[in-house]
Amino acid sequence: MKNFDNSFLTDKIRMIAGVDEVGRGPLAGPVVSAAVIFENDVFIEGVNDSKKLTVKEREQLFPIIIKNAVSYSVAAVSHGQIDRINILQASLRAMSMAVKRLEINPDLILVDGNKTFNYYVPAIPIIQGDSKSFCIAAASIIAKVVRDGIMTRLNEYYPDYLWSKNKGYATKEHIRAIKEHGVCPLHRKSFLTKILSSEIESDFFEIEE
Repeated sequence: MKNFDNSFLTDKIRMIAGVDEVGRGPLAGPVVSAAVIFENDVFIEGVNDSKKLTVKEREQLFPIIIKNAVSYSVAAVSHGQIDRINILQASLRAMSMAVKRLEINPDLILVDGNKTFNYYVPAIPIIQGDSKSFCIAAASIIAKVVRDGIMTRLNEYYPDYLWSKNKGYATKEHIRAIKEHGVCPLHRKSFLTKILSSEIESDFFEIEE
């Protein structure tokens, strides 16, 4: 993964930022993005796509990533904004915000996915970037730990939906709670039309550990 990042280095490209988002699929809460820059010789054993790691592994890597980063930042776009501008635009906005908050300007941005955002620094979309790029994978871990923490805290205010367990994703328990207790102010209304109007097929359920 580090070799993938270093393949982009040139005389003019010395600082590379990796950017990723977490939370495109959930029915509630924000989408969260992180951006991170490392020195070119920094490698952290165990860093990988956050979805391939356990909760314990992510939480152990989180402070190590932050300690070793030259700069990192986090940004979130709310459920309300997601409903207004759609989840794709909200995700791109969150990633753009995270890059703008970096204390150091990168020479190049590697963005997870097949789309990117307008920025004065070149940004390259990398499909499955969180499995290929060290800095994108590190960003995915930061974003995942932060978003999971947000949803766990919000669970204290809306315990009926079990967000401390499902983090807002469309699990059977979460959908059952929505049908029983109704929609709360932090749900993404644009995501709930199918759930509230029809029966849900078993393959609809989505959860990201």
